[in-house]
Amino acid sequence: MNFEKIPPVETPKELLDIAFRKAREKVTKKDFKGKPAERARDKGRVKIDISAGYIQSRLRKSMKDFPSFDHLPEFYVKLIDLTLDLGALKKSLAALNWAEGKILFFQRTYSKKVSAAREYETIQKQTKEFYGRVSSVLKQIKNNIEYLNECRKIMKTYPDIKDRFTVCLYGFPNVGKSTLLNKLTGTNAKTAAYSFTTKSINCGFLDGESPKKETAIQVLDVPGTLARKEKMNLIELQAELVLEELANLVVYVFDATETFPLKDQIKLYQKAKKKRPTIAYLSKQDILSKEQFSEFSKTLPEVEVISFEKLREQILSKRR
Repeated sequence: MNFEKIPPVETPKELLDIAFRKAREKVTKKDFKGKPAERARDKGRVKIDISAGYIQSRLRKSMKDFPSFDHLPEFYVKLIDLTLDLGALKKSLAALNWAEGKILFFQRTYSKKVSAAREYETIQKQTKEFYGRVSSVLKQIKNNIEYLNECRKIMKTYPDIKDRFTVCLYGFPNVGKSTLLNKLTGTNAKTAAYSFTTKSINCGFLDGESPKKETAIQVLDVPGTLARKEKMNLIELQAELVLEELANLVVYVFDATETFPLKDQIKLYQKAKKKRPTIAYLSKQDILSKEQFSEFSKTLPEVEVISFEKLREQILSKRR
């Protein structure tokens, strides 16, 4: 499921500006026949139909752009519930549906009023009144639209997860998980320039394997933390859910240069081992000194320091 493609929901001002402009342009381009009152009625109906039609179509599109929550995989339902107020999200989408219905009602009502009007001033008044009613409806859902756009920003950080055998690269930020992901998958994981830490849960598939194949191994870069859940940030909350719900295998990434204290890395390693089958991997082996290798082996004698090639072999051997 790719949430990155959810576009912004247009604001009331954007909807009204474009809708009224389209109505003006249509009236300007169209050649109206008949007496002045007939032409005024036709122009009024065109303005009403064009502006109402545009706004209704955009509201419908925005509703369809968000996923159907009743048909989402369980992981995404839990993820949304974890990171958003699902009730408020559904209520805001329902507000768009309400607005679409109200605008359709006003479109039909004022089209009839304009058609029945006989004087130019009355036609102008009814058209202007319609514009005012539509503007009022959209202003009533302004907060809902703002909330949907905030939800969209959060949902865009969700990982695009497939139903495949899943390996989680787990460990503290900046220990080399993204580099390992790139080596394993041949992808280019996005990192935050300010600290070289992962901006979101990056994913790929083991190099040489097609994502379309059900046997393909999915690899996720999952930042770990020792923080309690109430103190986790958005990405850390997602990471914990991925670990608990999706991981078939964890590759725990150690960093002997001690970007994070080794004692904390060991605590997080023990946490991962309790949740899922886990392989330990020491990153940055090409830049470690003999002393760092020795210190790591003394501290964790039960952990075998394996090469990248051996790690890949072990991952393949674990595939179901």
